[in-house]
Amino acid sequence: MLFKLANVAQRGEFDEVIDVRSPSEFAEDHIPGAINCPVLDDAERARIGTLYKQVSPFAARKAGAALAARNIARHLEERFADHPKSWRPLVYCWRGGQRSGAMAIILAQIGWSAHQLEGGYKAYRHQTLDRLERLPQNLRLRVLCGPTGSGKSRLLQALARAGHQTLDLEALACHRGSVLGRLPDRPQPSQKWFDTLLAERLAGFDPARPVYIEAESKRVGFIALPAALMRRMQQSACLMVEAPLAERVRLLLEDYDFYLRDPAMLKQQLGFLKDVHSRRQLDDWNEMIAGGAFAQLVSELLSRHYDPLYHRSLLRHYPQLADAPRLTLERLDAAALDDAVAGLPA
Repeated sequence: MLFKLANVAQRGEFDEVIDVRSPSEFAEDHIPGAINCPVLDDAERARIGTLYKQVSPFAARKAGAALAARNIARHLEERFADHPKSWRPLVYCWRGGQRSGAMAIILAQIGWSAHQLEGGYKAYRHQTLDRLERLPQNLRLRVLCGPTGSGKSRLLQALARAGHQTLDLEALACHRGSVLGRLPDRPQPSQKWFDTLLAERLAGFDPARPVYIEAESKRVGFIALPAALMRRMQQSACLMVEAPLAERVRLLLEDYDFYLRDPAMLKQQLGFLKDVHSRRQLDDWNEMIAGGAFAQLVSELLSRHYDPLYHRSLLRHYPQLADAPRLTLERLDAAALDDAVAGLPA
């Protein structure tokens, strides 16, 4: 074999990690820091797969080899032309098979110390799932609890600015965790890419120091949180965050201002509450939207929907909440939050 094999634990030893899978495979998930140099693009991969099934494996391999040779030549001319002889690339595909083997052979024949990732992406994915199951057990979590709009996400940001360890699941999931939590300008990642980002974050924490995290349900938008992390959160000490209703309303109007610019989208999202609120209640809220009474709408949504739902969920899933210390925030601006976190344990 002209090239050498490396395992997942050795990936940090290489100058560059090259993912030779198709662009759609790469977009769904990949090793962080990897570059995408497809041996077959999505259309080519589909065409070769059809040949394999409808004609023969030999016909598919012959056509696939021609496509792969052209694509690898293009990468050599466009991506790798300036790399020195000392360059050490790690190449991977789905299972450590023909696609990464073809690239690694050519790179090794040129004279580079090319390695193929043993087991390919599947090996990395297996490691990710293992880390998501194992790493939460060692964390000293401090769970921020509190009703919607009490500034928990902003408090996490203030904690991070002060040098505390924080895990912002909503930021990783690109969603604010409620029926109105969708961010119109930021689509959610795939489940696998979220898992990858989360595993990397978990691996970077110092287990001797607390990690501040916001209480969440099992899903953040369409993203499912790992069962091991949920168990650890529910076993951990809590900090109850409170703020005056008027300040909560102000914060929510500020953070969700895109709904004020697009009332139709707001009405559409509120429509998802039809199974938990009456038609008359929804009509009342839609009238507030039509009349621009957004502060009144937010206040009613908090008192009639979010607060009752949140408190029932918290008491059911976070048994240590009853003994949790309280952090009362009169204001939720950045300066006030920076002052508030000064006395919290790091």
